[in-house]
Amino acid sequence: MREKDDFLKTNEIPAILIAANYVLASVYFFLIAFYFKPGNPYLFGLLVFTEVFHIWQAFTFWYTISALKAPERKFDPNFNPPVDVFITVCGEPVEIVEETAIAALNLDYPKFKIYLLNDGFVRNKKNWQEIEALAERLKIGCITRRVPGGAKAGNINNGLALSGAEFVAVFDADHVPRPDFLRKTVGYFSDDKVAFVQTPQYYKNHADNYITSGAWDQQELFFGPICRGKDRMNSAFMCGTNMVLRRSAIMQVGGMCEDNIAEDFATSVFVHQKGWKSVYVPELLAEGLAPEDFRSYSRQQYRWARGSLEVLFWYNPLFRKGLSFKQRLQYLASASYYFSGAVILINAILPVIFFFTGQVPLVISTMSLAAIFLPYIFLTVYTLGVATNFSYSYKAIAFSIGLFDAHLRAIVSVLFGKRDAFSVTAKRSEAGNYIHMVIPQLIYDGIVVAGVFIAAARGGITPAFLSNLAWAFLNVIIFSVFMAAAFPQAQKVREPVRVAA
Repeated sequence: MREKDDFLKTNEIPAILIAANYVLASVYFFLIAFYFKPGNPYLFGLLVFTEVFHIWQAFTFWYTISALKAPERKFDPNFNPPVDVFITVCGEPVEIVEETAIAALNLDYPKFKIYLLNDGFVRNKKNWQEIEALAERLKIGCITRRVPGGAKAGNINNGLALSGAEFVAVFDADHVPRPDFLRKTVGYFSDDKVAFVQTPQYYKNHADNYITSGAWDQQELFFGPICRGKDRMNSAFMCGTNMVLRRSAIMQVGGMCEDNIAEDFATSVFVHQKGWKSVYVPELLAEGLAPEDFRSYSRQQYRWARGSLEVLFWYNPLFRKGLSFKQRLQYLASASYYFSGAVILINAILPVIFFFTGQVPLVISTMSLAAIFLPYIFLTVYTLGVATNFSYSYKAIAFSIGLFDAHLRAIVSVLFGKRDAFSVTAKRSEAGNYIHMVIPQLIYDGIVVAGVFIAAARGGITPAFLSNLAWAFLNVIIFSVFMAAAFPQAQKVREPVRVAA
């Protein structure tokens, strides 16, 4: 069994491995786009479009992880200014908030003040009163927001307006800090240009069920090599919790951005634009909870996709003065990832179109396609493994691909200006049957099965048929791994193992 902090261990990626990825990917794309004979021109255009996206994502990923060694930074362990500790609350169960608050009380730091930022009363007055009673019992501060608006960002801004320390630690209600959290982070602010320090989000319930493990497998890649790579380019961004902020830097950009449901991501753009520095500390200094049911997981992923795409469309980093080239590249790479829903759908329907029409995007033999595609994809997967200590799982890939419909909905929502309310990820499992939420994937499976029979009857077992069959059934398998998360069994939370006295 791997250790829970394996994903934080630094692997220096050999330069020759990165170079080989660039070469193989470039050769693959050149042959697809310019060498082999195009088939149907419209399908060929779609194929080239998807390959451009894949190459963009691959190139930016390799560039990000090409040097994971953290930059040398000023850190003064004796820099111990007062800190306000914010625990954001929006209707979470009191016992979860209490665990986080008690952990905050046990922080090993000279001077800090804890505030429960109470923002659940509009929907649940009883919860609001319970949180205030909890604060009184623990003898900590409680700021109950009387005027709603701005979601979590508005709650934090309200807390900033009613507190005073220059440095503010922020925790979600379920993210329990370790005693040394402030000791390991505040010292970086001895550099007066550091605006925020971000630490990883770790899901302590990752082994509880099928969904929590899949959600965590996805997080490992981001908070492992990707965040370490962004850090060396001064491009790490705030991730909503387990972070410390410099008040003056946040207030310089007008507080946390209230116009975006990914307020942390958007605010980070504005802060970097003003020339501030960011720091990512690759140590597990707090432990939180992954969504435990399929609905909560899907909503969380949709919210992240919607917020990131809004940043791309509304505050496009490419055209924002003050950002460095590396920062522009990193923000664009992170935000554009959520276009993958459209790309996955296109890739999935190309073999289906062949089954029903016989049309292909490229005239190429199965062996030729395998000869150029397999080395490229195998090297990519191997490099991903090296970068993550081989902890990145097939389930993580399936969850990322299978969620294409949520990403598509986010794209449509942003393009048509649909407003979405901020929703807090449930902290308790909402067990149930969520098969209705994977209807697009089920429909795809049914169409593939029907298409296979139609294509076989029309033209027999040809090389083109076998190529498209392999591609379509690979999608079916990946979607099946993802769809398993929607069944009731996947939602069941494992009981903790009790050792007899």
